[in-house]
Amino acid sequence: MSTTVEKTTVTTQVPARLDRLPWSGWHNRILIGLGAVWILDGLEVTVVGNIAGRLSEPGSGLDITSAQVTGPAAALYVAGACTGALVFAWLTDKFGRKKLFMVTLAVYLAGTALTALSTEAWMFFVFRFITGLGIGGEYAAINSAIDELMPARYRGRVDLGVNGTFWLGAAGGALLSVLMLNTAIFPADVGWRLTFALGAFLGFVILLVRRHVPESPRWLCMHGRAEEAEELVDDAEAQIREHAHKSTGKPLELAEPQGELTIDARKAPGLGTIARTVVRDYPKRTVLGLSLFIGQAFLYNAITFGFGSILETFYDVPNGHTGYYFAVIAIGNLLGPLALGHLFDTIGRRVMISTTYIGSGLALFVTAWLFGQGHLNEVTLTACWCVVLFIASTGASSAYLTVSEIFPMEARASAIALFYAVGTAAGGITGPLVFSDLTETGVVADTVLAFCIGASLMTAAGIVAAFLAVRAERRSLEDIASPLQSVNRDTPPEAATTLR
Repeated sequence: MSTTVEKTTVTTQVPARLDRLPWSGWHNRILIGLGAVWILDGLEVTVVGNIAGRLSEPGSGLDITSAQVTGPAAALYVAGACTGALVFAWLTDKFGRKKLFMVTLAVYLAGTALTALSTEAWMFFVFRFITGLGIGGEYAAINSAIDELMPARYRGRVDLGVNGTFWLGAAGGALLSVLMLNTAIFPADVGWRLTFALGAFLGFVILLVRRHVPESPRWLCMHGRAEEAEELVDDAEAQIREHAHKSTGKPLELAEPQGELTIDARKAPGLGTIARTVVRDYPKRTVLGLSLFIGQAFLYNAITFGFGSILETFYDVPNGHTGYYFAVIAIGNLLGPLALGHLFDTIGRRVMISTTYIGSGLALFVTAWLFGQGHLNEVTLTACWCVVLFIASTGASSAYLTVSEIFPMEARASAIALFYAVGTAAGGITGPLVFSDLTETGVVADTVLAFCIGASLMTAAGIVAAFLAVRAERRSLEDIASPLQSVNRDTPPEAATTLR
């Protein structure tokens, strides 16, 4: 399957062999090992927001204020995530997906476990930053590995579904916080610590499972290890054939792989070359990625940052009950990618990305108008948010899918990290500064304005996608963006294939 052209040049069918594989237990094990951490991320973020009030109470065992939890601690978590994404992404592209998705999870585990042991505010701040480092690194390493291991015809729905499971963790975190904050069950200084300890324990279990996830064969090919890559694909094919034979009693005939790739390992690019490639050779795709990430970041902050205060201020919902409402909208977020994900592989990326972005923006405009006119209560407002986020969650997940598949292999993790960092910084820093003041004033018009800002940016991103989104459905990653080390790469890809 592989022939040497020069000492450092290899022609391989590994990408084509991976793309034509039928779905199997081999793929399921990869998804469990890599994707389950998104559940922990959702649990982590939600729990912290819901236990802020408890941490600031006397007897919590931690000398900290609620404002410090939602302010400096939250900002440091965001800063850690942005830093971790950028640093670990470069390491992921350089040293491999497998090494780094083990390291990033270990960093997350350390940060979460240490958070449970915090006794001073400065300790809580430092450990939240460490936790953020691990989570940020996960985004780049995991999305890269998943997209490179999944068959092309399933890549869209799988990537969206995995990213959407963040909200399964968010729903669990919201309900878990209600249980852990019940002082009739757990003392005030124990419940919140057990919550973080549980996150660390679940992460450790995932770490054990993740040991068996293979390195990306595509990455191995790019680093002169084609024989090792083909051995991994041989093993995957053998497992799939064996399982099919046991299930049906008949041998499985795999389709012949279509296409081959010639790679020259001597052309391995440096960080400067990767950065120039993203900006110079893919300017339209860069604009697309930034638009998608910033749009979804502001829409989510328009709703979720002031979620609790809106319910408390305008509808007198007790602080201890807001977790129930958040669990409801979290389920709406989860169902969106699961229900609509397959359409990204059938109807196509451009139509679905633009539709989900514009649709969620328009739905939030309607919600803002109904809220401003006084037509909503705490239940109907939550129902409106569910509709908005059912659509928006699919769009937000497609932002990660988009930037992970429209740039060359050598820049994949770095590109994910760049756009994640920009979007997270916009949503985690600028968003709270804007929306916290608007949603906490108690003035209806201010909250309406917050909704409209988020809706406007989401809609604008959808319009950008309608013109610039790449038709990547069911296409090989190497067809969407030729690797920088490809022997046949000679023209800037956007000049020829951006809008096919």
